[in-house]
Amino acid sequence: MAARAFLVPPVLIFGSGAARQIGEESRKFGGKKGLIITDEVLLKLGALEGIEQALSQAEIQFAVYSGVFTEPTVDFVQEGIRSYRESGCDFLLAVGGGSAIDTAKAIAVMATNSGAIGDYQGANKVREPGAPLIAVPTTAGTGSEVTQFTIITDTKRDVKMLIASPFLIPRKAIVDPLLTLSMPRGLTAATGIDALTHAIEAYVSVKAQPMSDIFALSAIELISGSLRQAWSNGNNREAREKTMLGALQAGIAFSNSSVALVHGMSRPIGAYFHVAHGVSNAALLSVVTEFSLIGNPERYARVAKAMGENIEGLTILEASDMAAEAVARLIEDIEIPSLPELGVEEDKLDKLAPKMAEDAIASGSPANNPRQATKEEIVELYKLAYVQ
Repeated sequence: MAARAFLVPPVLIFGSGAARQIGEESRKFGGKKGLIITDEVLLKLGALEGIEQALSQAEIQFAVYSGVFTEPTVDFVQEGIRSYRESGCDFLLAVGGGSAIDTAKAIAVMATNSGAIGDYQGANKVREPGAPLIAVPTTAGTGSEVTQFTIITDTKRDVKMLIASPFLIPRKAIVDPLLTLSMPRGLTAATGIDALTHAIEAYVSVKAQPMSDIFALSAIELISGSLRQAWSNGNNREAREKTMLGALQAGIAFSNSSVALVHGMSRPIGAYFHVAHGVSNAALLSVVTEFSLIGNPERYARVAKAMGENIEGLTILEASDMAAEAVARLIEDIEIPSLPELGVEEDKLDKLAPKMAEDAIASGSPANNPRQATKEEIVELYKLAYVQ
């Protein structure tokens, strides 16, 4: 077995009430004034009140940039770095879902590196460590608080830029399941399936490694076993905690083994049709899983078992089929809308599908899939996802 690095944040704090430690943890690495990266919705909901209080008690000054209102864009990064410098901040505090955290990661990089964020598209192009960053997720889905990736949309080119570097991993991740109690059903569903996709793809990826396998299988079990309950009753703290822990573990897993075909195909859907990342993953997950089973049926059989399926007495191929069925059933149970319900037009999808397939392949993620897909096969998968 080849030697592999396994990367996680230097400090990772998980548990109900963990957000109360934000002030103390900011002070530990010498922070004097932090720029909070968030969105207006969280501000209006009062979600930052406890965090601001914790900072004030620790005598940490702060400013707020709340301009993140969609998935991260180049404009948000430019506005954020300007606010960081003009406010005289020396560290960043991302509070929100993946959009806020991904934006903060890019701002942190641009605080210490020259040029434009687009210069760092791809892997290992960031030259210097970014500004100190604490990530505090308020959704149980993206895992961005523990990964070495950020995705920033260049709206001028309609391109979602994947940037990968160990320098993007936050210095500290503070993960408090209580911050997810106010998540509406639709967001709970979308982010939960996003996390499940991370876990499944991390496990079947050709870049999987023993350490990532441990986190991936645990995440699959936690998410598939608790997401329905968290969706049904947002105040179910046990379900929220398990879903949040699963999302965290899935983030650690895919940060170290990468994602695969679902994510490669999902990004063009988001770029061309402005569909949220988690929902586009959900639209593709069962179709791509069924396509990919033959590439590593043993692994997909273990996915089925982790999802609670009884595979005793089945052949490996029969057991692997159960994984696709379990995924489809979960997506149906939590009522995630289909691509047509999201406003994706079939004619436009058919026209764009070849270019979307090229974009998916160019992202590199499909190369990690256990079954390699041609451009023509990816086009067909888009069409299957539309009519399922």
